[in-house]
Amino acid sequence: MIATKASDPCWFRNVLGQYPTGVCAVTATEPDGGRAGFVVGSFTSVSLDPPLIAFFPDKSSTSWPRIQQVGRFCVNVLSAEQEFVCRQFAAKGGDKFAGITFRESGSGSPIIDGAVAWIDCELGDVHEAGDHYAVFGKVLDLGMADGETPLVFLQGGYGRFSALPTV
Repeated sequence: MIATKASDPCWFRNVLGQYPTGVCAVTATEPDGGRAGFVVGSFTSVSLDPPLIAFFPDKSSTSWPRIQQVGRFCVNVLSAEQEFVCRQFAAKGGDKFAGITFRESGSGSPIIDGAVAWIDCELGDVHEAGDHYAVFGKVLDLGMADGETPLVFLQGGYGRFSALPTV
């Protein structure tokens, strides 16, 4: 077993990269009709009663302040066929929605076509968490697609997940 200090950012990232995560695009529509979005790999359910979720945007994100100002957003769980969406939403600058089809949620946020699932939220609490923010969302509505396979990020690369057969 290899061990080193937790204060080494490269080592920390490599160790935590052994844990597979889904990939989500957080989206919002601004009052002027502009759209903002970014990718997160750190997303989780928090509570069933009331229904709450959380994600953790980087403090350096230029999209997060735009979404925070709107006060509502949609978390889109990307499918294995949407690595291009992930890369486009992860890029700095440019039109993140170019060539991406979507419909509007009840709160007006983009639901990306082909996503495995979507969770429409009102902004809850936001806390500083090191070089990120811990953002809580109050779930307003949610849905999922039948038969879609999620995009997974593991060990620095993308892949897909399929459940093992039940015995």
